[in-house]
Amino acid sequence: MNIILLSGGSGQRLWPLSNDVRSKQFIKIFKDENGTYESMVQRVYRQIREVDADSNVTIATSKTQVSAINNQLGPDVGISIEPCRRDTFPAIALASAYLHDKQGVAMDEPVVVCPVDPYVDRAYFEALKKLSDLAASGSANLTLMGINPTYPSEKYGYIIPEDKNEVSKVTAFKEKPDVETARDYIEKGALWNGGIFAYKLSYLLNKAHELIDFTDYDDLFAKYETLDKISFDYAVVEKESSINVIRFGGMWKDLGTWNTLTEAMQENVIGDALLNENCENVHVINDMNVPVIVMGIKNAVIASSPEGILVSDKEQSSYIKPFVEQIEQPIMFAEKSWGSYQVIDVEKDSMTIKVTLNPGHSMNYHSHDRRDEVWNIVRGSGKTIVDGIERNVSAGDVVAMAAGSKHTVINNGDEVLQIIEVQLGSEISVEDKHKFEL
Repeated sequence: MNIILLSGGSGQRLWPLSNDVRSKQFIKIFKDENGTYESMVQRVYRQIREVDADSNVTIATSKTQVSAINNQLGPDVGISIEPCRRDTFPAIALASAYLHDKQGVAMDEPVVVCPVDPYVDRAYFEALKKLSDLAASGSANLTLMGINPTYPSEKYGYIIPEDKNEVSKVTAFKEKPDVETARDYIEKGALWNGGIFAYKLSYLLNKAHELIDFTDYDDLFAKYETLDKISFDYAVVEKESSINVIRFGGMWKDLGTWNTLTEAMQENVIGDALLNENCENVHVINDMNVPVIVMGIKNAVIASSPEGILVSDKEQSSYIKPFVEQIEQPIMFAEKSWGSYQVIDVEKDSMTIKVTLNPGHSMNYHSHDRRDEVWNIVRGSGKTIVDGIERNVSAGDVVAMAAGSKHTVINNGDEVLQIIEVQLGSEISVEDKHKFEL
């Protein structure tokens, strides 16, 4: 299979564990068969490989998520990077051009597109293989997977099939309805639209050339900022008359809110937390190195991270977004391709950060114009390079860099290298960075 996984999201609905860099699909809250915590993207990627070990997986995402993807999935996964956000049609067009021009996928091959973060089991990926085969047959220009509804939801759009067969022609699409209208749709055999579909690569690229003036992947990438923001549904699906839908009745959950996410958790507590016997239906996810004690609370979710602390009734947690939008602060935690960083303290003229550098990795060789930095090595060993001068470092060493100094650190050991980094300056900003070749 050729699979494009759409990885977007601003991270607001699962605050404080998610942010603009660490969206919900990167939060490690599910246990695999070995008891190791894994994220949604790790879980989905693993499940794809279990069903089709030779599948060609490409993740369409923004540049802010590339480091987290490489950190969690390794360097071998294909990534189609959006230079900026332009909604799903430009993202899918760019990823399709990437498949053809960069990976050599033939025009007559089928491509499956689906979200990166559904909570599903093996049956879902077996159904994706059927979806791919249907697209390859050419019986329709687009083939969708429709989810058998479990209740009359107002959160999803609906696909109206011609009949109740496993594979049917699509007669109409309906926007998110009220409950009564949704119930009427379901009685007539309607399906949830989960944004899962397949096509021959030639179909999508021809459609992209009709709507966008570009020659190839590189040209489309260069013009990406000028493209109109438009969804795949509006640009393609609603104008296409040749569409089939395959029914899927297996497990499928959209874990878009704290309430739905906790329903899929295998345990009530992740991290350092204690609940007394009077707690009922309470889930705690503690991403901090401090204990959390919960007493006598019912139907609640409690989440803590360097970004902040959430204490919410589960139903009310769905309405968190406007409150998160009022918060202005730097990103306090992020995964990078080389490891991770966590902001410990922020003052007017300083910022203190805990940096974890994985074995065999290094930072970019870079400089800052408006801040000095001090590295305190607290664990592991490695090598620093400051203005071309190399130095071996280990726990207890201190390295100082004045503004303008070119510097990097390399972990050439077998364990993580941890650094407490103190940034000193009146205009500390992530934009104040220049990269250089070593």
